[in-house]
Amino acid sequence: MPPLATIQAAGARIAAHVHRTPVFRSTLLGARAGVSLHLKCESLQKTGSFKVRGALNKLGALAQRADAARPDGVVTVSAGNHAQALAWAARAAGVACTVVMPAAASESKAAAAAGYGAEVVRHGTSAEAFTRARELAVERALTFVHPFDDEMIAAGAGTVGLELVEQVSDVDVVVVPIGGGGLIAGVASAVKQLRPSARVFGVEPVGAAAMRRSLDAGRPVHLDAMDTIADGLAAPFAGELPFAVVQRYVDDVVLVTDVEIAEAMRALLAYTKLLAEPAGAAAVAAVLGGKIPVAPGARVVAIVSGGNVDLGRLKGLL
Repeated sequence: MPPLATIQAAGARIAAHVHRTPVFRSTLLGARAGVSLHLKCESLQKTGSFKVRGALNKLGALAQRADAARPDGVVTVSAGNHAQALAWAARAAGVACTVVMPAAASESKAAAAAGYGAEVVRHGTSAEAFTRARELAVERALTFVHPFDDEMIAAGAGTVGLELVEQVSDVDVVVVPIGGGGLIAGVASAVKQLRPSARVFGVEPVGAAAMRRSLDAGRPVHLDAMDTIADGLAAPFAGELPFAVVQRYVDDVVLVTDVEIAEAMRALLAYTKLLAEPAGAAAVAAVLGGKIPVAPGARVVAIVSGGNVDLGRLKGLL
């Protein structure tokens, strides 16, 4: 796992540029699940998701390299949130940014990335977008920034774990949505080193369960196709670094349906006034759906990882 010192260094590196996001307790939703439920609201983070933490940490680490090794530009691949985050961080650092997004990616997320100054390239499926991003890195001599399979990205995401342990020091269970696995790799690393007694659970959509399938296979696997409303969790494979952390340190990875995710979105909006995108509601969906084995009254923190829902889709989702 990323060492605690690496995550703490990430926290110091990005502290002046990100929000220390709040943790709210939801008594009503907690009562439905029979737990003391707390929500770590990364949906209120800069650019609308936790992703900016890893992007800032990665660019900050690159900036500390010798002049000859510093990137003139970066390129990444993303369905949306990482694209926005890297574009925002790159603009702040004065670095050119190119993002490759699948052809079916959200129009609003693509527009947001472009608005932050990135060149947006639409290309094929998620897997094909990865290939194109690596090709552009070679063609244009850009530094490829992996959206989740990178220690500095995971360490930046791990600062979510640092904060939530400070905010809920007696936490029993932490529930984390999984796409490629960068968030859970960082959060599990921070939580397990700061509070070893806490259990950490990952959550994936049934239609994009790369990590669950990887655990079952005993190795990282690629998905031939994904089918879920949670585009932020539809990574075509589990990263090798996140897989290793999850395999060793995460208590379990559970699955939720799109119906359960949509219901969690509605519950969050109705009872906590939080607008979460589908990926951001997945952890709450698992808690409300009874997918997480917890003792009655346990102190549970669910990470609401993002709020960048496409307004054109919102009515249908709700």
